[in-house]
Amino acid sequence: MRNGNLDDTEAVDAPCHCAHDGWSLQEVTALPSPKPSPAFISGSIHARPAVPESIPPWPCYLNGEFTNLREAQVSVLDRGFLFGDAIYDVVPAYEGQPFMFEAHMARLARGLAEMRIPNPMERDAWHRLTMRLLAMHAEADPHPGGVRHQLVYFQITRGVAMREHAMLKGLAPNVFAMVNRMPVPTEAHRRYGVACITAEDFRWRKAHLKSTSLLGAVFSKQLSVDAGVADTIMFRNGQLSEASASNVWMVKKGWVVGVPRSNRVLEGVRYGLLESLCRDEGLPFELRELSRAEVFDADELILSSAVKELVPVVELDGRQIGDGTPGAVFARLYAAYARAVERDCTLRAGGADTQPG
Repeated sequence: MRNGNLDDTEAVDAPCHCAHDGWSLQEVTALPSPKPSPAFISGSIHARPAVPESIPPWPCYLNGEFTNLREAQVSVLDRGFLFGDAIYDVVPAYEGQPFMFEAHMARLARGLAEMRIPNPMERDAWHRLTMRLLAMHAEADPHPGGVRHQLVYFQITRGVAMREHAMLKGLAPNVFAMVNRMPVPTEAHRRYGVACITAEDFRWRKAHLKSTSLLGAVFSKQLSVDAGVADTIMFRNGQLSEASASNVWMVKKGWVVGVPRSNRVLEGVRYGLLESLCRDEGLPFELRELSRAEVFDADELILSSAVKELVPVVELDGRQIGDGTPGAVFARLYAAYARAVERDCTLRAGGADTQPG
């Protein structure tokens, strides 16, 4: 940009207004202040997008204050926004009572510790925040009839700083929380099962962290959306890892089998729950590596997550799993899961909330 021109072809014949090859300080300071272009003023270059009408004004929490989803704002230099440098968790709630709250808080604490982000609240403070948001959401978004299913979302970012990849110390974490309705699977999904596809696990090698760096999960979920199926079950080097947002369980000859806890998979809270339910039901339970061939040869396949609870998979890549219908083991486990929800939430409603053991 010699002689102040953006176009070098114009600079050829333009007189030089500087004493040397470049602008002098005096010449620069003497220049008139630039005026915004009409295009910029009118917003034809880029205008600030309006909050979509689809975003409801439901209550949320941001850094010590309660606001709503249409008004909450964070800095553009928040590291969660720039890098996905944040940990999150999602707690299901039934009739205003969080399910397996201690296990979710333990996982949140593990993730924050590994990411070197200080936990901004004690467990009791998280619980008070959870209960208040559940009540506020129930009032703002009434559930007409039936059991009220809600999801509590927590997100803790490292904080705000100028863009730098290193894990900067001394930042104040940004804390966000909200409650949504829980989109539980339909009765048809449980009765008839769902179809899934497979894909190579192309995500990073710290899948055990529940971080907001979720582009891999977004891509894998979109594969299933494009295929018109429920989810994408992923394999790494021929071994089962997990689905886009669910753990995967195989049933073979009465055994319930999942992959070992490792950096390849998120240790879903339902890991411990499934083991407990199997013990109560007298079903043998095992964690080991599962090959692609074993998965396709399963008698039953089951997805588990906070949102899905338990869902049977009856078709994979167009191939029938087992006899093509939800199996007896799934039926037993789902009935036991429903009893666990009722027991845990009833105890909490009665004031029997306990500290994590």
